Amino acid sequence: MNLALPVLVPVLPALGAVATLASGKRAPGLTRPLAILPVAASAVLALVVALQLGTGQSLDAATRLAPTGGPELSLALHLDGFSSLISVLVGLVATCVQVYSTAYLKDDPRYPSYAALVSLFTAAMFLVVYSGDLVVLLVGWEVMGICSYFLIGHHWETADARSASLKAFLVTKLGDVPFLIGIFLLGADAGTFRIEGVLKAATEGQLSHPTLTALLLLAGVAGKSAQFPLHTWLPDAMAGPTPVSALIHAATMVAAGIYLVARLLPVFLTSGAALVVLSVMAAVTMVGSALCALAQDDLKRVLAYSTVGQLGYMAGALAAGDRQAAVFHLVSHGAFKALLFLAAGVIIHAAHTNSLSAMARMPELRKKVPDAYWTMGIALIALIGLPPFSGFFSKEAVLTAAEHAATGEALTNGLGPASAVPSAAGWIVLVAAGLTALLTAAYAARLWLLAFHSAPVALTAATDAPYSAEIDEADPAHAEPPAMRWPLWVLAIPTMGFGLFGLRSDWLPALLDGGSLRPALETAVIATGLAVAGALIGYGAWRSVTARAAAAAERVPEQAGPPAAETLAPALPKPLADPGRLLLGPLFGPALHGFHVDRLYSALFVRPTLAAAQLVRFLDREVVETYVRGTGTGANLLGWAVRRSQTGNAQTYLSVLLGAVVVLTVLVAVGS
Repeated sequence: MNLALPVLVPVLPALGAVATLASGKRAPGLTRPLAILPVAASAVLALVVALQLGTGQSLDAATRLAPTGGPELSLALHLDGFSSLISVLVGLVATCVQVYSTAYLKDDPRYPSYAALVSLFTAAMFLVVYSGDLVVLLVGWEVMGICSYFLIGHHWETADARSASLKAFLVTKLGDVPFLIGIFLLGADAGTFRIEGVLKAATEGQLSHPTLTALLLLAGVAGKSAQFPLHTWLPDAMAGPTPVSALIHAATMVAAGIYLVARLLPVFLTSGAALVVLSVMAAVTMVGSALCALAQDDLKRVLAYSTVGQLGYMAGALAAGDRQAAVFHLVSHGAFKALLFLAAGVIIHAAHTNSLSAMARMPELRKKVPDAYWTMGIALIALIGLPPFSGFFSKEAVLTAAEHAATGEALTNGLGPASAVPSAAGWIVLVAAGLTALLTAAYAARLWLLAFHSAPVALTAATDAPYSAEIDEADPAHAEPPAMRWPLWVLAIPTMGFGLFGLRSDWLPALLDGGSLRPALETAVIATGLAVAGALIGYGAWRSVTARAAAAAERVPEQAGPPAAETLAPALPKPLADPGRLLLGPLFGPALHGFHVDRLYSALFVRPTLAAAQLVRFLDREVVETYVRGTGTGANLLGWAVRRSQTGNAQTYLSVLLGAVVVLTVLVAVGS
């Protein structure tokens, strides 16, 4: 293979970012082509590289960057089935996002800087995927963090965007510190930062501190991939533009942590304790995020918590020792989650609101956005995990991996001994994944029904917000522009068909570890039953809310019109306000606020830090500066005394001298 092709994959978007930023004001007509073409070219090259590499093959190339006196730093390239598959996903999603953004941010004066950052973000993810050296991988890892800070805070004039970008940066950097230490430990134990050398050292038992190293790496993964307890930044990141959310949630930043664990899975297989920690982290993330999604009113926050939960599925597959299932679900999820966010952007663009309760009062919404209506339905079916869409096959692969780990038959595919995976890790993931499948179907059904199928008068009486005819009739002739429409159908194709590639052993399984991705029949039946049951539960709650609200609205005189229904709202019981409230009961309030994890962090970390900062400020200004001011004042007083004594009058000098002699004489006389 010509090495120039894989090298160009990350280089082209980086050059495009520089060119876009440079031409933003001088040649604004070139901004959009420079934003789209380099990323699209990289996507095509990534596909060409994947096809040339073929299945079951790998490619390594490296050149030394600098001697360090210890493990060398190398500009290393590593290509295999995992890297080629994920690079194609990154290129596809990034291209769709750039095209979509040309219409979504059409009138934004900061579009050139936005497009440049998206291209740089894409280049950094390509670098992470293709890198064969941990230090070079770390460079791409950190560049993504910086780009996310600026992209989430794109609308910096709003307080939410500023705080969300700062929170995302600080939380991910909190995980990156132990992650950096873990990389240094790996390099010290293996004698190299080359990933192939690290994996060889792990399989040969040469790592001195496998559990400590794995846990340090997991801290960075928890930050980047939004796993408990460092998941809180991702829902708040919805303050950024919707295309940015699609890019971060589907193909770049949050996927980087899962990809890293998949690449370094032999390191984690050396420590059963680390796998149990990973399984617990994944289980709490899955179930907690699904409960939170069921309570959210903001459309994008529902999808954000959905992303957190699906990342928990991937982490659970890795805890079960099956990176093949984890990467399968990563790619499948990347397609349908990008589709969900881009469709959500179309809906928000038409409805002028993120609120599901407001959309419930827009009966014509699905007619205004037919493309988003159908493609979001496809993506939600994939999210729920119903056949024959991709989410069904990839989710069943995760559940099958957890089942095998629980029964002591973990499929590590030669990366390590199957006995290294504790059965407890498999049981934890299996139970949590089953419960999450039920909850996922419930909140997906709730989202779909509230956004597109609610009766405005009925739900007006059931919500705290009054009916608004102005919202209901906004933009009656609105249609999304083509640049926002065709990327939806492009992403709908892999959402519907990608999962089928896992059925034949000479296709997707051969590209990955060579094992089987066929779902176990019993597991598939149970998981599908849970998904159907969850969807029916969500539908039943929605019907109950709608019917009871409609019955209450019928008591309003017809001539009073829909606005009069709002007078019934105070008299209606609170469970009528939202199907999620009806399903969650007393958990609704805590789930709505993320189970108050942010409040806990504020009490444990933020407030003590602020108190310590105030103490330091007090000591600096009131104590240290007092001494500094005192020193200056003392010098001034001494100078004043000296100036006053230097009068130039000989009589004054003689008088002082005489007085001093008298004083000394008296002191000598008294002392004797």
